[in-house]
This record gives sequence, C-alpha cells and structure tokens, in this order.
Amino acid sequence: MKRGFCYLLLACCLMMSRNMASAQKKAGQYVLVIHGGAGTILKKNMSPEMEEAYKASLKRALEKGYGVLQSGGSSLDAVEATVRVLEDDSLFNAGKGAVFTHDGRNELDAAIMNGKTRAAGAVAGVTVIRNPVSAARAVMEKSEHVMMIGPGAEKFAKEAGLEIVDPSYFRTESRWKGLQKALKEDSLASAKSNAYTNPAKLGIINKDNKFGTVGAVALDKQGNLAAATSTGGMTNKKYGRVGDSPIIGAGTYANNNTVAVSCTGWGEYYIRNVVAYDLSALMEYKGLSVQDAGKTVIKKVGDMGGDGGLIALDKNGNMAMPFNTEGMYRGAVTKDGKIEIYIYK
Repeated sequence: MKRGFCYLLLACCLMMSRNMASAQKKAGQYVLVIHGGAGTILKKNMSPEMEEAYKASLKRALEKGYGVLQSGGSSLDAVEATVRVLEDDSLFNAGKGAVFTHDGRNELDAAIMNGKTRAAGAVAGVTVIRNPVSAARAVMEKSEHVMMIGPGAEKFAKEAGLEIVDPSYFRTESRWKGLQKALKEDSLASAKSNAYTNPAKLGIINKDNKFGTVGAVALDKQGNLAAATSTGGMTNKKYGRVGDSPIIGAGTYANNNTVAVSCTGWGEYYIRNVVAYDLSALMEYKGLSVQDAGKTVIKKVGDMGGDGGLIALDKNGNMAMPFNTEGMYRGAVTKDGKIEIYIYK
C-alpha cells in the first residue's frame, strides 16, 4: 500500500515538473509583437480574401522586424522597420491608406521610444512624410526635442533626408468613401443638435472608422526594449485633432526596467488615462505581470467609456494583447521564429 502511494506521489511530481518546464519554456519567449488596429472586426463581415490579405501583411511586418533582431539589430531598428511595412500597406490606417480629416486631408501621427535611454521622438499632423515613424526617430536622434508638428515637422524631415511625397500618395478610394459616409452622418446629427454642446460632434462621431492604427514593440538580443506607433487618426477628425499615438506615455512607451507598449483605440480615453505609462507603472510599483497590468488599463479605458486595445512586451519576453473590442489585428514572433497571427476575439 505504502509502495503504491509512493509510486503515485512520484508520478505526480514528475508530471508537475514537466508542466512547470513547459510553462517556463512558453514564458519569456517573444521578441516582437505588432498590432494593426482594434475595432468592430467580425468574421461574418470579412471575406476570406480580405482576411488572408490582412494576415499576409501582418506576417510580412513580423518577418521584417524579426530579420532585424536575428541579425543582431537593435529593438529600435526592428520596430521602425516593422512599422514602415505597415505604413506602406493601404490596409491599415497609417501612412498610405490613412483616413481623411473633415477637410479631406490625410494627417499623420507617429512616435518611437528607446527603452534603454528613454529617449523618444514624435510627429503629429504631418501630410507629406512617406514614413512618419522614421520622422519620429529623426526627431529623437537628430534634434533636441521630443515632438514636432505640422509644417515644422515636415521641414525638419526634409532636412533630415527623409522621403517626401505628394499628399495624394496617401489617398485610397475606400478611405475617401469612409469620409463621405461620416460627413453624411455628421450632417444628419447636426440637424438634431448643436455641435458645440454635443461631445459626439467634436470629431468623434462614427468612431469605428478611426481604428487601424499600427504599432510594434520589440526586445533585442542585448535586452533592450523599444516601441513605435503610427496612425492616420480618426475619420472626419476636426480642428487639428491629435490622438494618443504620438503622445509619449499615452499611446507609446518603453522602459527597459518594465515594458514596451503601443496602443490603438479611442485616443481621447488613452490620453486621459495615460495608458501606456500606467501599464508600466503598475508593473514597476505594484509588481503586476504584463498580462494583469494590460487587463487593468484596458478596463480603465472601458469603464470611462472608451474602447480599443494595446500590445505590450516586458523585459523578460512575456507579452500581452488585451482589447475590449470585437477584434484587433495582432501578431507576435518568438525568439525561435515562430509566428502567431490573430484577428478576432
């Protein structure tokens, strides 16, 4: 009887040991995580061809960034290269294919941050820079500033040798139609209320049209974290509106002591909740895991009435992808090159 019990106990110990080893193997394995925006993304509304197109684009971006990391490149190089792939793809609301403002313009925002030094750069409201994420990096590395906006940022980018394009480069027919739909809904709503007394009229009507922001977070072989985010903002946005993406601590943040974060969603709520930094602070001061911290900050956004998601990668290679919408274009790659891509909840 005793011998049988001992054998059973030994078997249980071996099983627990294997499970712990498996868990340890799974933990801390990610080196690059990306997103392509969150929103009402339902499988029933997605054609097989469109779904494959999104997955192929996310895969290309992951492969690009992973290649940089594998060759010994920095996490900064990796997130910039990854986001550039997504900026050049008209499927997403960043770079080519960005949404239109109320005035029929494409106004782009981007940010990048170095987790090792906490240096950061950002641009907002730019209209002629092909890859805003590279302009953000130029601001970080070639100026004494953190953020530049509008024509000044464009002049700086030109002097820094970045590619300048005609504003028509960013236009796509589907985004133009999205603006026309939003304008129609806008005019119908304005007939019922005063624009300056109804918050829904201040550039946040038809909110689902704004999703599609892109971002990347990476951990390189030297143990350094970096984050980058790029967006076209919100369809039908007015009055020079800027969201959370280029605001360090709100939509983008990286700190080697904790985590790298890139957010996507209703920017006003991310700014008010300082989401990216709050996630890092929860890890640093309360000892939360990246997963628990991610859930906590997204709940704060939701409780206030906002929606969206984020990606986060901690200093040990653990990642989180929380969101409170129907879906979020997202993907990750492990240090041994395994690619994971997801779309729906």
